[in-house]
Amino acid sequence: MSKLRIVVNPVAGKGRAVKLLPLIEQELKQFPLEYEVRLTEYPWHAAKLAEEAVIQGYDVVAAGGDGTANEVLNGIMLARNNGLGTTRMGVLPIGRGNDFGFSMGIPSDPKEACRVLAEGKTRWIDIGLVRGGLYPQGRYFGNGVGIGFDAVVGFVAAELPLSGFPAYLVATLKTMLLYYHAPLLEITLDGQVFQKSCLMVSVMNGYRLGGGFYMTPKSKPDDQTFDLCIAGKVSRMRILRIIPSFFSGSQGRWKQDISFYRSAKVAVHSLDGPLPTHADGETICVDGDTLHIEILPKQIELITKVSENLS
Repeated sequence: MSKLRIVVNPVAGKGRAVKLLPLIEQELKQFPLEYEVRLTEYPWHAAKLAEEAVIQGYDVVAAGGDGTANEVLNGIMLARNNGLGTTRMGVLPIGRGNDFGFSMGIPSDPKEACRVLAEGKTRWIDIGLVRGGLYPQGRYFGNGVGIGFDAVVGFVAAELPLSGFPAYLVATLKTMLLYYHAPLLEITLDGQVFQKSCLMVSVMNGYRLGGGFYMTPKSKPDDQTFDLCIAGKVSRMRILRIIPSFFSGSQGRWKQDISFYRSAKVAVHSLDGPLPTHADGETICVDGDTLHIEILPKQIELITKVSENLS
């Protein structure tokens, strides 16, 4: 029987995570599980707790939002890189956006997510690595990287008193007023180079961002390739018309403005200003102008609903 270290971010989801903790513990006690709960106390603490969990023989569960999951994922990867071994990763998606858990097939209902942990079925997923901005040495991510408009929406949403999809929807509308810049980018996809003025570039391993925006609905996190959604230079009025299509993943019908690509390696260099960037909702770049992103195949053994491959 595996041991679980449940890493809880008490401020995730504007405090929702810690409020749900008694319910989660009550649910977990119904199963023959050995577990401990650890609360994070500062930024990057979840990564340290995950790295320690590898050493101590625990599977590690991220209980929070996308930021908590990202830190836990990074802790597991750092442990492996340091020769300390590896472990299985679980998710209790009780934060703000929960896009990583959703994209990986983990139930949003806390009780169902606890049952998934108890059943213990796993699948191996790919992981991305982004270098540049605040992380020249690199930071790992599980769901996706957003560049430009998408990133600014995340920054604005984090400052709002709202949570979940409503926060991102309001932030999207505010960002239309605050950020309207489509810089000329030089983009390299698996060695092929082109230039394009882009309002937004999303590099996805999962497929959903912002709690309800289906950026790349055909993405599979075990196919060793990123899916990209790129929005060109679009007027504000046209953005208003296009945005609703992201709720269903049908934005591909706007062929003049939206393009999809697939690539295992991505480089983005701005020829016209900085590249605001996030990875799994965490700030990567504010003032930098160059990013390098690559896929790392089947790096994390994720506890989720089914054990077969996603593809």
